[in-house]
Amino acid sequence: MAHTPVNHPLRPIYRIVGFIVGAYLVAYGVIGLIATSGEAFTGPGIRVLGQGSNMLWSIVSLAVGALVLLGTVVGKNIDVVVDQYLGWGLLVLGSYELCVLRTDDVNFFGFTMSTVVVTYLAGLLLITVSLYSKSAPQSQAGAPRQVREGRTA
Repeated sequence: MAHTPVNHPLRPIYRIVGFIVGAYLVAYGVIGLIATSGEAFTGPGIRVLGQGSNMLWSIVSLAVGALVLLGTVVGKNIDVVVDQYLGWGLLVLGSYELCVLRTDDVNFFGFTMSTVVVTYLAGLLLITVSLYSKSAPQSQAGAPRQVREGRTA
């Protein structure tokens, strides 16, 4: 944990990025639910915002986005844990779907290549946000790097 920055100066910007990722996932999930109503629950789906989706993936992305938004709003380092685990989860899910992309039998979420790319980007952004969003009281945070290294500027 010594190499993970605490009270990073750009923390508010990283939290905004996490909020935007969560809002995109929620919007994608809602639009996907509307567009895929009446379609099959799993299997090959339809295009939503340029990505492949079906009812299952719309529900999953809506739930993940809602958890990210909830963690970001609550703060208190809960967002760090939520963003980290959900980011890694999105990377694992994207990797699985990349492996089964051309098979209709096990492509449960109806992914296309563009969906894999967006899932990877969302996961990587959430992991990055989790690395720089940690906060602590100044007494526990330690000295800034410049002070530890003996520089004044």
